[in-house]
Amino acid sequence: MKYIYPKILSTKVNIDKRGYLIETFKKKKLNVNFDYTILVSSKKDVFRGLHFQKKKQQEKLLIVTKGSIIDYCIDLRKKSKTFTNVYKFNLKKNSILHIPKGFAHGYLCQEKDNKLVYLLSNYWFKKYEKVLDYKDNEINLKLNTKKIIISKRDKKGMSLNQFRKEIKSL
Repeated sequence: MKYIYPKILSTKVNIDKRGYLIETFKKKKLNVNFDYTILVSSKKDVFRGLHFQKKKQQEKLLIVTKGSIIDYCIDLRKKSKTFTNVYKFNLKKNSILHIPKGFAHGYLCQEKDNKLVYLLSNYWFKKYEKVLDYKDNEINLKLNTKKIIISKRDKKGMSLNQFRKEIKSL
């Protein structure tokens, strides 16, 4: 089944005396060709995002393997009924989130040590990547931290208004 909006996927955790096993992806349930996988490690109060590629967009499967995050997805598909809506998810260890193409994505790390695995349907292309401003009043994230840790690039994101003028939609 293909989801058109971000959605937490249910998963079965098989536990025994050795540990646990989780099936994170089945092609028959989510018909996506993933070409690229990354592992991300972040400290508490790190904010990554809000990233998107204006061309060669990426469908994402995000798996939290350690810690917890607050995840944000913004619909940038102009023809969508939810254009510019923000989806917020509280994700903890073993949560799996599917993010379709056409969404900006970012997250705030909640614990001392957070690890995530991304399966991506397309490679990362620096020349196509753009960032939305996490402080934009229209986006209105209301991050609950005073000591946010963020990259220089992510601090220079565009507003939704700039996005509408320069890129228009995904």
